[in-house]
Amino acid sequence: MANRYSTSYRMNRIFREDRAALVVPIDHGLVWGRVPALEAPVEVMRRFLPEDITGFMVSTGIVKASEVLLARAPAMSRILAIDAFWPTSAPATGTGCLVASVEDAVRMGVDCVKLLLPWNVVDEEKVNYCQRIGTVVSEAAKWHIPVMVEPVFLNTPRSPEIIEKELEVARVGYDLGADIIKITFPGPDATAKLCAELDIPVVVAGGPLSGDSASTLRDVKDAIDAGAQGVVVGRKVWQRPPEEAAEVIAEMARITRTSFSRRW
Repeated sequence: MANRYSTSYRMNRIFREDRAALVVPIDHGLVWGRVPALEAPVEVMRRFLPEDITGFMVSTGIVKASEVLLARAPAMSRILAIDAFWPTSAPATGTGCLVASVEDAVRMGVDCVKLLLPWNVVDEEKVNYCQRIGTVVSEAAKWHIPVMVEPVFLNTPRSPEIIEKELEVARVGYDLGADIIKITFPGPDATAKLCAELDIPVVVAGGPLSGDSASTLRDVKDAIDAGAQGVVVGRKVWQRPPEEAAEVIAEMARITRTSFSRRW
């Protein structure tokens, strides 16, 4: 379906016509510090640049450290995380803030900004997040920068009840003006429901390393079959042994091409 995104330069860098997006996130240090297997994030970027991926999710520091590297790979999209929440282990007492601005994103030449939308926080923090996202959406519109919003329940085991609540919070993000919703895979039926209801690109996050590679690949295929326009998979790939990681990312790339159906 043609809509206002169809002629957007940056959206079309993130979402290509012939495949689902396959984004490798390496921005985890913003909230978790020195993550195992991501101690040197630009080296992880170097590992995956030759693979059949479409881009990276990054932090300001990574953008600065990889400017020359990415200038040589202009087809790679970059999604900039511009906020953080500390501590993720204590959502009832933690707090979030912006760590970069839309103007920073424009200056650094990235394609999209991404913000969290934690919802198992106190009401005052919910208000702060909604106000923050609304302000970013307004500012981003001036520069034609897409805004990705990630509904999340921090440090909470996933259950059918939590998954249903995440879908509700995704609607909050949509109404705040998000151009893209990023959500931890809620299952194929819920993904299809969300894609149909919102009619904006939905991308599915991989989450922490768990299970074998076959289960990860099955989730990726189910998500794209259900209408997801991309997957954002980091720890489930780069925390695996290098040879296995290369095999997994290659198979994900194949799935993004063979199971994809463009929805916008």
